[in-house]
Amino acid sequence: MTAIAHDGSASERDGGAELAELRAAAFAVMERAYAPYSRFRVGAVLRATTGELAAGCNVENAAYPASICAERGAIMAALAAGLRSFDLLVLATEADKPTPPCGQCRQVLVEFAPALPIVSVTRSGREARWTLAELLPHPFTPASLG
Repeated sequence: MTAIAHDGSASERDGGAELAELRAAAFAVMERAYAPYSRFRVGAVLRATTGELAAGCNVENAAYPASICAERGAIMAALAAGLRSFDLLVLATEADKPTPPCGQCRQVLVEFAPALPIVSVTRSGREARWTLAELLPHPFTPASLG
């Protein structure tokens, strides 16, 4: 889990050049994943509304429940850096098809960005896009506690 420097202006943040940069960052952090059991490495880059980025990779453990997904790693790094509002998540895997976040990651992400756009990319260049609201249409949120 790490925060990464980024100097894109608001106008650059919506362009293809920035998305290419975020894809590259997601693949770079994926290379640092620790996945000896599943051999399914994932890299995640989460962009805050301020333009700051946080990255995470999956880290597995022999006691499987102690493992953490890349998406949750990225959000933990973001929160540790003081970031609380997000407008994009980019995921990178070596899977044949783009992979959405797991249910547990969706639940953690919805706490901070219920409509978060998600872009998932593969080494072969395949890409899929969703919003978190599409992937988790009926979330349990702080409002559920009322």
